[in-house]
Order: sequence, then structure tokens, then C-alpha cells
Amino acid sequence: MNFKNHPVEPFRIKSIEPIKILSEQERAYKLKKAQNNVFQLDAEDTFIDLLTDSGTTALSNKQWAAIMLGDESYAGAKSFKRFSKAVKDIFRHEYVIPTHQGRSAENIMFSTIVKPGQYVLNNTHFDTTKGNTLHKGGIPLDFPCRQSKDNSDFRFKGNMDVLALEEAILKHGVDKIAMVIMTITNNSVGGLPVSIENIREVSALCKQHKLMYYFDCARFAENACFIKRFEPEFADHSIEEITAEMFELVDGAMMSAKKDGLSNIGGFITLNDKELMEQLTELMILVEGFPTYGGLTGRDLDCLAVGFYEAMDESYLEYRIGQVKYWGEKLKEVGMPIVEPTGGHAIFIDAGKLLPHIPGDEFPGQALTTAFYLEGGIRVVEIGSLMFGEEDPKTGKQILAPREMVRLAIPRRVYTASHIDYIIETARKIVENKDSLCGYKITKQPKFLRHFTCALEPLAVNSMSSKK
Repeated sequence: MNFKNHPVEPFRIKSIEPIKILSEQERAYKLKKAQNNVFQLDAEDTFIDLLTDSGTTALSNKQWAAIMLGDESYAGAKSFKRFSKAVKDIFRHEYVIPTHQGRSAENIMFSTIVKPGQYVLNNTHFDTTKGNTLHKGGIPLDFPCRQSKDNSDFRFKGNMDVLALEEAILKHGVDKIAMVIMTITNNSVGGLPVSIENIREVSALCKQHKLMYYFDCARFAENACFIKRFEPEFADHSIEEITAEMFELVDGAMMSAKKDGLSNIGGFITLNDKELMEQLTELMILVEGFPTYGGLTGRDLDCLAVGFYEAMDESYLEYRIGQVKYWGEKLKEVGMPIVEPTGGHAIFIDAGKLLPHIPGDEFPGQALTTAFYLEGGIRVVEIGSLMFGEEDPKTGKQILAPREMVRLAIPRRVYTASHIDYIIETARKIVENKDSLCGYKITKQPKFLRHFTCALEPLAVNSMSSKK
């Protein structure tokens, strides 16, 4: 249901958390202290936090009730049985390995199956998936569909380029490929969905070449909702039925359940291969915990068992996706170029288009990220050459990302229409002063996943920071 083009929240708020906005001078000081890296800001110094939708969900009354049932037994807890039943019912695989979050699932999987020099093929790797692949000596390759780069209204821009994937398989050979992963929804191209038609095509290709095919399914319910909306074959199917169809086409899945598990922590691996399950479990016991808790408390497992089902509620999904659509339309109205059509969990602003005077190797996305904080106390995240670029070891030059984007990820069941209106007003002020924004340089960085901890300095003084 919509009111003045904004979807009405299908819930009532029973608990609140106070937030406050710092003064302009305080925000400038806090950002400088954080070395211009928003990951280093304290949450209490942020007014509206759009850094991620991962683990930031507001829990429901049913989840809080389930938390009180948590069985904290070390082995064989009832909580694990409830969690395992939910995962098997929804995701349709025989074995379930709990982990404390998605990157742990990736670490366990890649540590077990990826040999140095092998390729991991994906529609588009996100940061931790790419980082875990590289850390194990693997080579991540992306095959986004051609429409992901254009301005068309094609609804499934998260799809994989099947022809390019097949060419890579033939070029490198099956023995050089560790696995094929489909990320749903495809976060790195705008949080956009993958069609079942595309999932089926990739599945058939992987079966033909006897390649392992897995989902990275952090946002499975949002993806299923898009399939229901835009694939006529599934218009009359429930989200549960669409999810079952999706997961029966893959060999297994890795999930950060901090997204469509509607919980603050958790993840898992599901699969049908008993031998691989035993190998993964052996490592999981070393790094995560006993197989019936996997680094989670019993109350976490119970919370997730409820959250998986709540994420598939159609009224919630209509609201969730409608909220993002409304937000995107308003950002366009004030002059922010965005990735279209809008996806399920975030808005992606094309910082390269907004700030053409800042070259890619000076990180225009980071310039826009800091502007949101300086102008409105809003924390967003760069999804461009700072996150996905690399330094050429021979020349020292930056290898740039395909697009310079900034992601505004909206936590589930947390912010209301008035919060979004505040974000829009902040964006309008940034657009008015966009020519004053300057680029950044990295002064310190780690070997992997540099965007989390690197230090940056502005290459000039922009008007937003100087007035503060």
C-alpha cells in the first residue's frame, strides 16, 4: 500500500533508539580523526547510518520471543534443530553448516576447495568473496550481463553473461576452475536481481562441465520477489515456491544471514555433497565451533529460524522494495544519477557521472561519501575504485573499478519516510555544491580489503569541509 507514492510500513514500532546529529564542526573533526574513512567513525557520531544493510535489522516481536527460547547447550541444542529445520525447509539442501557470518562461510569453503591458481567464477564478486578468493591464492573472475552496464530498464541486470562464462570454462579448463557462484541479488551492480531463466542456464552449463555451482544468497527473498514481479511464469507463485525453485537448481549455497535472515549475526553453508560436508565441518570445528552452533549462540539460531520466514512475507517485501524505489525517484529529482532500475536493498549513486571533474584514481565515490557525512551526518559507502580497484605491483598505478559508485544501503525495518526525506534534502545540498568536492589519495592501506581500514587525505580543501 502506498501513501503519496511512499509505501506504508507494514508494522508498528514498539521500541526506539535515540539518535542525534553532531554540529558541522564536530562532524568535520570526527571525519578527520577517522582519517577520512567512514568505517572508522563511531556509530554514535552518525545520524543516519546507511553503511550497510548487514546485521542492522530491527528484530520483530516474534524474533525477540524466539530469543528467549535459546538453548545454549554446547552440542545438540534444540535451537540448532529449529534452525536446521528452517534452513532445510526453505533452501532444499540436505546438509546445513552454521557459521557466524557470510565471510566465515566463504573462508571455510574456499580454504577447502580453492587451490592456488584456480579460478572462482561469479556474476559479480562482492568485496569479502573476492578477498577470500585472493587470500587462498584463487583468481576471481566476474561475468556480469551486458545490460548491467547500460541505462536500459531491463529488470534482471544482476544476471550472469552465460556466453562469456562458457568461453572462460573452455579457455581455462574445468580443472582450473574451483567453482561457479551466483550472487543473488547482485550487490556490486546495484543490488539487482537474477532471473530464474538465467539461473537455469548457468545450472545447465555447470552440469554439462561437472562444475560446482553455488549461490551467494544473502538477499534471496528480495531476489525471489523480483522474479515474482517480472517473470510471468512465476506471477502466481508464492515467495516460498520461487525460493524452492531457485535452490533446487544449485549444488549448495553460502549465506550471510545478516541480510535476508533479518538478524544481527549469522550465516551458513548448505549442500548435498556428504564428502564435502565432512571436509567443511572438520575445518569449521577448528575455526568456528561445534557443528551444532558454528560460532553462534542458541538464541541467535532461534532468531534466524524465525527471520528466514519473515523475510519471505510478501507485504514486507513489497514495502521493502517500494521504499527503495521511492527513495531512488526522489534522489533523481534532486540531480543524483543512480543505477536503474532500483534494486532491493540499496540505492547506488553513480559518483563518476556526478563528479566528472574527479578522476577515478582520486576516488570520486569517496569524495561523495565524505560529503554525505559532512553535510548531513549520513554514513554511506564507496563501491568503486577504493573498494574494488587495485594497485598495479609493477607500475604502482591504480587499476580502476568498472564504475565509481556510492551505495546507500537501507537497514531493514529501521528508518521511516521522514528519515528518507532528510537524506534527499542532504543530497540536494550536495548536488548544489558538487563542483567544490575534491578527490582523495590513500596514505596507508592493508594488502586485502583496503577500504575497511585504509587512511585517506583530501587532495584539496572542498567548501563543505572548509566551512566547518
